Amino acid sequence: MAARPRTLPAAIAPVLVGTAAGIEKAGELPRVGALIAALIGSIFIQIGTNLANDYSDAKRGADTVERLGPVRVTAAGLVAPRSVLIATWLAFGVAVAAGIYLATVAGWLIIAVGVASIAAGVLYTGGPRPYGYAGLGELFVFLFFGLVAVNGSYYVQLERLDWLPFWLSLSVGFLSTAILVVNNVRDMETDRRAGKMTLAVRMGRHNAVVLYRCLVLGAFVVLPVALVAGEASALPLIGLLSLPLAIAPMRAITNRTDGPSLNAALAGTGALLGAYSLLVSAGLLLAS
Repeated sequence: MAARPRTLPAAIAPVLVGTAAGIEKAGELPRVGALIAALIGSIFIQIGTNLANDYSDAKRGADTVERLGPVRVTAAGLVAPRSVLIATWLAFGVAVAAGIYLATVAGWLIIAVGVASIAAGVLYTGGPRPYGYAGLGELFVFLFFGLVAVNGSYYVQLERLDWLPFWLSLSVGFLSTAILVVNNVRDMETDRRAGKMTLAVRMGRHNAVVLYRCLVLGAFVVLPVALVAGEASALPLIGLLSLPLAIAPMRAITNRTDGPSLNAALAGTGALLGAYSLLVSAGLLLAS
């Protein structure tokens, strides 16, 4: 429960898209081991971040019985705080091991990227001044689950950066950020009472919903731009077929305020990211 499997599309999607972009450019998968290690590292950074968030929010009193989201194991007393903390560092330890392997094949710059990613995960709700409590969560998700993860996955394959993965990282980053926006819109009232000033709390519900719409639609607008700028085939435009999946979560976040509906919108946005990334990746592979 604390690992939150429904959030894992945000960890898997950028690795798939970045790697597929590398295959499109190289005509083959240069490094199978790098793909596996990148997936393991990204997944366990996400799991570690979720565990750290569960622990830190409970410690700060942000998770209460009034929360509309799924049960948090630390606050609910289902798992001892120390056990959650140990699990957090075990998850990050697996990510570090994957990062060390990536560094041996693609250079030690990867270690710096991994350390920054883990630090971002811990400091989201932990540390003396958690940036998630200051309304910066969406910015960091966009940076690390969009720009860093997609371009990093491309880099460990070809050891260079290009325009194609850069533009694709924007679209993946938009959808990943949209997941957090739904989460924060759902938790607005309990976050406000706990002093957790997320971007949704600061902007207000209406503006946060507008932001959500812009992020989702922006991902689809950027896709053709990415293919033109990256001099790629038009085949990845099949990613546009996932657009209908945006209808239900967009309606829910606009019209509903109850927990079950917004939890469904959160899951639906994750499914949208997954479908979009799979289709774009498939198009890139067919073009290679």
